[in-house]
Amino acid sequence: MATSDRTAVSAGRTKIQTASLLVGAVFLLVGIMGFIPGITSNYDQLTFAGHHSEALLMGVFQVSILHNIVHLLFGVAGLLFARSASGSRIYLIGGGVIYLLLWLYGLFIGHDSSANFLPLNSADNWLHLVLGVGMVGLGAVLSRKRETPGPPSPGKAAAAGT
Repeated sequence: MATSDRTAVSAGRTKIQTASLLVGAVFLLVGIMGFIPGITSNYDQLTFAGHHSEALLMGVFQVSILHNIVHLLFGVAGLLFARSASGSRIYLIGGGVIYLLLWLYGLFIGHDSSANFLPLNSADNWLHLVLGVGMVGLGAVLSRKRETPGPPSPGKAAAAGT
């Protein structure tokens, strides 16, 4: 289907809605993967919450049942917010800010402290930075209004001719 509107995507979705949908789907997938033994190593040590969970998603990212539930809820939110362009913008930018705050939180708490309730390790922290920057960037870039060039105004045309 060819279209002259560069922001339109299949099924009448805008690019920002598609981005929100894809980000939400990835979060859903990650949340599900956190409950699958083999994809999550040390699955027998998966706890509900806290730094005592030794389960590692893909052998790298420390997870708990609560952490996986947060990913699932974030995924569902992405799918729901993708129903509108404004909702998608809120999800991507707001969610990105949440992930940037989570990155800062992970940097400043002790990984073995009771404040590490999700749990978070160094790999999680840096992933949260990438997610935060990526989501805010997508939300900002894809929600910019593009100005279409029109005929110059009489004042600009006169100035251009001098």
